[in-house]
Amino acid sequence: MAGYLLESLFMPAKAPTTFVSALALDTAAGPAAATPKATGGPMGEAGSKEALARLTSAMSELKAIAVKPLLDRAVQALNAERNQEGGEWALKALDKDETNGFGWYLLAISRERAGDFGSAITAYETALRLLPDHAEVANDLGRLAYRLGMKSHAEKLFRHFLVRYPGHHEGANNLACVLRDDQRYDEAVELLRPAILARPDVAMLWNTMGTVMAELGDYPNAEIFFREAVRLEPTFPKALYNLSSARLSQGDPDEALVLCDEALAHVLAEDERQMMHLSRSTILLTLGRIGEGWDAYEARLHPSYADTTHFLVDVERYPAGAGLEGKSLLAIAEQGLGDEILFGNVLPNALEAVGPEGRLTLAVEPRLVSLFQRSFPQATVGAHATYLKTGRTYRTLPFVTNFKDYDYWTPFGSLLREFRRSIGAFPDRAGFLTPDPVRVAHWRRELDTAPAGVKVGLLWKSNIRTGARRRFFSPFADWAPVLRARGVTLINLQYGDCSEEIAQAERDYGVSIWTPPGIDLKQDLDDVAALCCAVDLVVGFSNATMNLAAGCGAPTWLISVPGAWTRLGTARYPWYPQVRTFTTPAFGNWTPVMEAVGEAVEAFAAER
Repeated sequence: MAGYLLESLFMPAKAPTTFVSALALDTAAGPAAATPKATGGPMGEAGSKEALARLTSAMSELKAIAVKPLLDRAVQALNAERNQEGGEWALKALDKDETNGFGWYLLAISRERAGDFGSAITAYETALRLLPDHAEVANDLGRLAYRLGMKSHAEKLFRHFLVRYPGHHEGANNLACVLRDDQRYDEAVELLRPAILARPDVAMLWNTMGTVMAELGDYPNAEIFFREAVRLEPTFPKALYNLSSARLSQGDPDEALVLCDEALAHVLAEDERQMMHLSRSTILLTLGRIGEGWDAYEARLHPSYADTTHFLVDVERYPAGAGLEGKSLLAIAEQGLGDEILFGNVLPNALEAVGPEGRLTLAVEPRLVSLFQRSFPQATVGAHATYLKTGRTYRTLPFVTNFKDYDYWTPFGSLLREFRRSIGAFPDRAGFLTPDPVRVAHWRRELDTAPAGVKVGLLWKSNIRTGARRRFFSPFADWAPVLRARGVTLINLQYGDCSEEIAQAERDYGVSIWTPPGIDLKQDLDDVAALCCAVDLVVGFSNATMNLAAGCGAPTWLISVPGAWTRLGTARYPWYPQVRTFTTPAFGNWTPVMEAVGEAVEAFAAER
C-alpha cells in the first residue's frame, strides 16, 4: 500500500491528480461547534523529552554556573510532569539572571502545560529574543500561536525553524497545517510531498496530507492517507479520528463510531478528547440514537474543548431533568446565526415547561431580537455580545442587570437533551417563528413587480469560506439545471456580495436573478424572514437564511450532503417538517442532485 501511495503522491507535477482538484465546496451542514472536522495540527508538544534533551545539551555551555543547577532542576521536574515545580525552578533561575533565555524557555513550557497560554506566549517570545539561534523555541512558539489561532505569526515562526533545519519533517508538517488552514492547498501538498518521500515512516505526515484532502472534500483520497497513517501507527488517535470522520462523510456512521471509540481509547490530551467526544455525538445523532447523541453533545461546553464558548453568567446551570415549572430560566443562544435559529426549535417547549407562573428570558444575536420577541411574546428577549481573548470565545449579556433574578441558565442546545430525545419528539408544526405580517404583505406587493413566474428564492453559498465549510456548497455553475427551470422567476435571497454569480447567470444561461430592492440581506434579518415567507419557495443549502425561512414555516427545499448529522438518521429534516430534502450521493458529485432539484422546481412551477 505504501509503495502505491508514494507512486501516486509523487507523480510529476504536470499530471492531473485528484487530490489537488479544485473542488469549490463548503457549508454549514450543521452547527459549527459540532461539525466533525479533520484534525492535523502541528507536531511536537511543550517540552517533549527529545526537546528537553536537546535543551540540556545546549545548556552544557552555560557560563553562569550559579544558574545552571536551577535550570537542571527545572528540566528534571518537567521531565517528570511536575509542571508547576518546573516553572518554580525556572523562575528561581530568572531571579538570578533575567536575561537567561533557557530560563524563559523552561518557564514557557511550564505555563503552556498549565494552560496559561497568555503567559506562555510572552515567555516564548522572550526566549526567542534571547536565543535567536535556538530554532526549537520558534517551533514551539509557532505551535502555541497556531493553537491560539494566530496563524500568520505561526507561519513566520515555522519558516524560521525550517531555515535552521531545512527539510525537517516536523517543520514541514507544521507549516503545511498553516497553509492548509489558509486554503493554500497546493502549497501544502507541495511541502508535504518531499517530506513524506524523505520520511515515509512518519504517520503524522500522512495524516496531515489526509486533512488537506478532507478540506477539499475529497474523502476517498483522504481515507487512503488516514489508513496509511493508522497502518504506520495503529494507536494514533488523530488518524483514527480523522478516518472516522472520513467514513461518516461517505455515509458509513457505523464504522465511524467504531473508529471514533478506538481513537478515544488512545487519546491523552483533554482538548482532543473533548473534540472527539463532540464528534462522537454527531455520529450517534446520524445513527438516530438521539438521546445518547444530545447527552454526548454536552462536550462542546467542556472548558478544555478548544472551540468552546465561555458564558459569563453568574447563575446556576440548569441540571438535566430538573423541573422548570414556575422557574425563571435564562436561555442563551450559541454557535452560529443559523444554529441559534435551528436550536430555537425547542423554545416553545421551554415556554410550556416554565408555565404561566415561570419566566423565560432569551439572549440571541442582535439581528434576531425583534423576530424572537414577536415569536415569543411571553418571553423577555435581549441581545448577547461575544468577544475573543487569547484565542478563547466569551459571551456576555449586556441587557441583564441582575443575575439573581434567575433560577437557572442554559445554552439553547442543552434543552434538546430535555425535549428532543427521539425523532417523535420533534415538532409536526411548520414553523415556530412569526414574521412581521405587514412586511410579508409589503414583499408580496414588491414581488408582483418582478418578472412573471413562480417566485423561487435561491441560496447558494455561505459567507464563512473556510475549506471545512465550503465543501458543503456546490460551485455556482452546478446550479445550471435550477437556473434553467421554466416557469419561474428566480429571487436573490443570498446575503453577501453576489454580483459575480448574478452576472454569471445572465452571461452563461441568459437568466436574470431578481434582487429585492431596499433590503440588506445580511443585516435586516426580520425583513429577510418576511421576504422568505412572501416568495413561493426557498431553495438552497443550509445557511442562516435557509434556517430563517424554514423556521418561519416557509416552503423550503434543502440540498444536503452525506453524513449530515442534522438529518438525525432520516432522509428528511426533522427540525422543520415542511422542508423537502435533496441529498447528493457523495461529496463533490453535485450533478445528480442539482438535476433532481431543477426538475422538481420546474414541476413545482407547472403545478401553479
